[in-house]
Amino acid sequence: MNLKHWAAALALAGTATLAFAQAWPAAKPIRLIVGYPPGGGIDFAARTVQVPLQEALGQQIVMDYKPGASGMIAATELTRAAPDGYTLLLANTGPFAIAPYLQAKKPYDPLTQFTYIGQISQGSYIAVTRPDHPAKDLKDWVQWARANTGKVNFASGGTGTSTHLNGELMNQATGLNVTHVPYKGSAPAIQDLLGGQTQLLIDAGSVLLPQVKGGKLKALAVTGPQRDPQLPDVPTVRELGLGAMESVGFQGLVAPAGLPQAITDRLSAELAKVLAQPEVKAKFAGAGAEVHPLGAAEFADFVKADNEKWARLIRERKLQLD
Repeated sequence: MNLKHWAAALALAGTATLAFAQAWPAAKPIRLIVGYPPGGGIDFAARTVQVPLQEALGQQIVMDYKPGASGMIAATELTRAAPDGYTLLLANTGPFAIAPYLQAKKPYDPLTQFTYIGQISQGSYIAVTRPDHPAKDLKDWVQWARANTGKVNFASGGTGTSTHLNGELMNQATGLNVTHVPYKGSAPAIQDLLGGQTQLLIDAGSVLLPQVKGGKLKALAVTGPQRDPQLPDVPTVRELGLGAMESVGFQGLVAPAGLPQAITDRLSAELAKVLAQPEVKAKFAGAGAEVHPLGAAEFADFVKADNEKWARLIRERKLQLD
C-alpha cells in the first residue's frame, strides 16, 4: 500500500469511528454493571444516576448485578467487554484501588484496563464506637487502646474492604497493632460493635450516619479533609493530629479500556449535568454521601493517586487475601 492509499485508509477509519460515536447509543440498551448486591451504597449510587442519565442519552440503561470478591468479579467482567459504550460499571474504592493489590497476582490492572469517565461522589469514612465508650474522640480512643494493648480489636465489613484498610491505616498511623476482626458485610460488623465484641469500626457515612444520628453509635472522627456537614461537631482526623489516617471513598463511572474519545467525552459531559441537578445532590446528601464530580482526566488522576496510597499500605503492612 503506497502512502496515498495509506492516508486514505486512515481517513476512512477515522470517519467510521466518528460515525459510530455519533450514532451511539442508538443501537441497543446500555448495560450498567454493579459489583454488589441490591440495597447497598453502590447500588444506591447506580440507581440515583440511572434514570436521569438514560434520559440524557436517550437510551435505556439496564442494571446488571455481578456481586462477589469485593467487587472484583464485576470489574474483571468489564475488562472482557467491548469498548463500544454499551457496557459500563459503577466503580468504587475497593475493587479499583484496594482489592487487586491484596492478590498474589492481580486479576486486572486498575490503571490500564479501564477508561475512567467521571467521578460521581466522594465521602469521608466515620470512626465509630459504642455510645458508652469512655473516649470522646479518636485521639482519646487511641490512648485508650494503647493502655489496653492486646485486648482491643476493630471490625470490618470483610478482609480487603475499605473498612479493613482504614483500620490498618489507623494501626500504621498510630503505631498500634489493634486486631482485625472481619465480618461478611457492614451490618454484622455493626451488630457486634453494638454488642461489645469489637471496639471500633471505620465505615462509610452512608452506612453509619443513621446509627450515629439515632444515638446507637458514637462518632469519634471523620477521615476526610473537612468535617461532615451532617456531623458538624465531629472532628476530622487531621484536627486530632492523626492526619496520616486521612482518606475518602469514591464512586464513579468506568468503561473498558479503549473507549472512543468521543463517547468518553459525551458520557462525561452528560454525567456532569446529571450530578448538577439539585434533586440528585439532595438524594446523595440524604444518604450521607457528597456529590463530587470530576471529569474523565481528573478522575483517572485521582484513582491513580488512590491506588498508589493503598498499594503502599498493603505492601508495608504485608497484607494479602488468603
